[in-house]
Order: sequence, then C-alpha cells, then structure tokens
Amino acid sequence: MIRAALLIMGKDLKERLRDRSAIILAVVVPLGLAFVMNLTLGPVTEQSFSTDVAIHDADGGPLAESFAAMLASIEDEGAITVVRAETADEARALVEAHDVSSAYVLPAGLSEAASGGTDAAILVVSDPDQPIGASVGVALAQAFASEVNAVRLSVVTAAALGAEDPRSLVEKARSGTAPIRLADERIEGRGFDFATLYATGIAVFFLFFTVQFGVLSIVGEREDGTMPRLLAAPIPKAAILIGKLLVSFVVGVASTVVLWLATTLLMDAEWGGSFGVMLLIVAGVTAAMGLTAAVATVAKSAEQAGSITAFIVVVFGVLGGTFFPVSRVSGAFSAVSRITPHFWLMEGFRRSSAGEGIIGILPSLGAILLFAAVLGGIGLVRARDLVRFQ
Repeated sequence: MIRAALLIMGKDLKERLRDRSAIILAVVVPLGLAFVMNLTLGPVTEQSFSTDVAIHDADGGPLAESFAAMLASIEDEGAITVVRAETADEARALVEAHDVSSAYVLPAGLSEAASGGTDAAILVVSDPDQPIGASVGVALAQAFASEVNAVRLSVVTAAALGAEDPRSLVEKARSGTAPIRLADERIEGRGFDFATLYATGIAVFFLFFTVQFGVLSIVGEREDGTMPRLLAAPIPKAAILIGKLLVSFVVGVASTVVLWLATTLLMDAEWGGSFGVMLLIVAGVTAAMGLTAAVATVAKSAEQAGSITAFIVVVFGVLGGTFFPVSRVSGAFSAVSRITPHFWLMEGFRRSSAGEGIIGILPSLGAILLFAAVLGGIGLVRARDLVRFQ
C-alpha cells in the first residue's frame, strides 16, 4: 500500500511541477510579496521619527531663550530639526511650503509679559498635511507652557506666603532639577522585527493555499473521470487517499522551508531555532490539510471547494495576524483571532523569533494540533466517501 501511495504522490507532484502551478503559488508569489512588503514598508516602519520645525524669536528675552534651549536639547536627541526664521512671515511660509511641520512665533515682549503676570502667547503654526509632526510641535509648546505656568504659580504662592524675594525664587526654580523624571524602559525580544513579520506572515498565509493541491485533487479525479481507473487498479482505496495527502504535506512543508531559508538569507528574517521552526511548520501544514479536507468533503466540485477554502483562508489570515500584529488589538477581535490556526502559528513564530525554545512554543503547537485533529478527523472520515466510482 505504501508503494502505491508513493507512486500516486510522485505522479501528482510531477504534474504540478510540469505546469509550474505549485512553484508559482507556493514559492514565487509569497517570496516576491514578502520582498516587496519588506522593501516598501520596512524602511517606513523601522525608521525613527523626526520632524522639522521652525522658530522666529522676536522677543530675545530669557523665556524665549529657555524655549529655544528646550528645542535645541530635543534636536540633539535627533527627534526634531530646528530651522531659524528671520521673520514671522518666513516662518509661516516654511509651513505653507511643507518644509516644516510646525513653526513657533515668539512675539516681542513675551518674557516681560510672562514675568509681569499678564497673558503671553507662543503662536504655533501647524501643517495639516503633516499631522504627526504638527501634533508633536503643539505638544512641545504645551509642555513648555505648562512648565512655565507651574513655576510662576509656585513663585506667586511662595511670595503670597511671605517667602524670600520672588526674583531669587525664580532663579532657584530655573537652576533646580525637576523632582520627577520619566524613565523609559522597553521590553526587548518579545515581538517581530518587520522583516520577520512579513516573512512569517506571508508564509503562513500562503501555506493554507499550497496544501490544496493534493487534497482537492481527490475531487478533481472524480470530476475528470479518472477515479474509476485508480479504483480499478490492484491497490487499496487507502493508498489513493494517503498518496493525495502526501502531496499536500510535501508541497506545504517544502514551500514553507524554502521561504524560511530564503527570507533568512536574503531578508535577515529571524525565525528562531531550527527544531522549533520545523515543528511549527509541520503542525501548520497538518492544520491546513485538515481544513482543506473538511471543506472538500462538503463541496460539490473542486472549483467550489477551492473557492470556499480561499474565502476561509483569507478571513483566517486577517483575523490571525498574518498582515498586522493582532497583539496590538484588543476586545472582541483579539478574542476571535484565537480560534484561527493562523494566530497560533504567528504566535509560535513570534516566540521562536524572540529566542524561546520548545517549552515557549508548546501552547501554540497544542492549539494548532487541536485544530488539525478536529477538522482533520472530520475530513478523513468523510474523505473516504470521495474515493469511490461515482
């Protein structure tokens, strides 16, 4: 029986390789798409944020100098680039020309008005076509204004309570250090870099298409009238079914391994340890075979089975996070995504990419294999009815 199953598998694989359909769908298209997404979206998503701002200082007082010093310190960190404007009209022109996202106009008498207790305004001119940079520009001005207002309120309160000379209080407030500061800590190694996200996401998405070749060919044999010839041969029915399933398994594993190696070498994608990656690939192929087999047993034709499977795979791919990380999504969408094998495959690859070993990916493997067992069991039981004369 095994020899007969291998002969059937070899025959189907030769047919697919001859018409190039398996190579195109299983390797060429997903690999090309992964490269395109990495080249076009990778530089955008991985680059650090920076925006250009302009400043026109018509005041020249200590408050204006403090504001300019704050911008200079942020510029030193690489978050902004400060452009000096000679006039207020020049600052506005820079915004209108989209050369900067925001422009600050510091009017004459700003420092004197602020120290005298009267209203003082920093004009912020924003470019609506650069919403992120404009929001950052407004936030910087608001933060500076809040700090100045807090210092002035403290000085006024202290003076009202009979404290020392307000001028000395101001100097101490300026020279003193802030009582509270922010400490930035980022968790490392818990998510995908974008090259790996594109590589694994595209591989998982197309994996559920590539396994269709073997399973759906059972329905195709009946439609083409070749099933009776196979059944007339001196081989058991189980050999036909096993041979078709082996085609799906071999194509699915081979194509995903090729994508894994190619994206690792050419895109610097980091999939993780080889053993864990292979376990996830085999589990994913098994789940995809179960899904396709279950659909094939209820469809009336190979074309209908392919259409239904494609619809389910696309929906599962979106829900499962093959195009964007669903870990950033909360609520019902996040809960529903966990019913898809795509989610658990992506979660397993994420953990593997982060350096976690077999223990770390066990929950993902368990969920994928459970999905494969349920649908695969239904598909195998019903698939035996497909191997018949009519």
